[in-house]
Amino acid sequence: MTDRLHRTRLLIGDEKLHKLQNATVMVFGCGAVGSMAVEALARSGVGNIIVLDFDTVAESNINRQLFATESTIGEKKIMVAKRRIADINPKINVITLDLFFDERTEISALPDFVIDAIDTVSSKIALYKWCQSKKIPFISSMGAARKTDPSKIKIDKISRTFACPLAASIRKQVRELKLRDFPVVFSTETAISHHKTDKEFGSIITVTGTFGLFAANYAIQYLVK
Repeated sequence: MTDRLHRTRLLIGDEKLHKLQNATVMVFGCGAVGSMAVEALARSGVGNIIVLDFDTVAESNINRQLFATESTIGEKKIMVAKRRIADINPKINVITLDLFFDERTEISALPDFVIDAIDTVSSKIALYKWCQSKKIPFISSMGAARKTDPSKIKIDKISRTFACPLAASIRKQVRELKLRDFPVVFSTETAISHHKTDKEFGSIITVTGTFGLFAANYAIQYLVK
C-alpha cells in the first residue's frame, strides 16, 4: 500500500518526513514565486502552512502564478491557495492572513521557517527585522523579473549577491540597518533592459517558478536536518 507521501518517504525516511509533518512554514506572498513555494511545501509533506497576501488574482497573473487560472480571476490569492493545498492534502493545517505586511503589522504566529516572496522593498526589510527579532530562520527571494535563464539561479547570502538590481537595493539597506546576513534566492543573469516609462517588468514562470522551488527546497532541507 502506498500513500500520497510514499515517494517522499522513500527518499528521506520516516524520521525526516515526521519533522516536515510537524513543521510550520509561513509564506509571505502568494504570487509567482510564493505560489510555487507553497505548492512544493504542500506536496513535500509540510503539515502546517501559513499563507499571507492581500491581493486578488488578475488575468495578467496567469502567465506565471500557479494559483492564477481562468476560474480564479478576482478571487483572493490566499483563498485559492487554501483550496489548492486542501486538494493536495486535506490533512495539512492551513492558516490564511489577508493583509499587507509592513512595519506596523502585528503577527502572533511564530513559524519554524519563513519564505519571503514579497515584491515591496520596504515590506521585505520589515520582514527581515521581524524574523531576526523573533529568531525565525528565513530565506528571501530577490528579483525574478527580466530574467530568462533558470540555470543562472542560485542561493547565497545577501552580502554575496550580484547582477540583481533588487538585491543591490536590499544589500545597501541591510548594511545601513546593521541587519545580520541571510540567505537569498537570486539570479546571476544580467537583467533584460526595459523602457524607463514601463511601470511593470516582464517575467516568465520557468524563472519565477524556479525561484519558488529553490526557496521551498531550502526550507525543507533546513527543517529535516
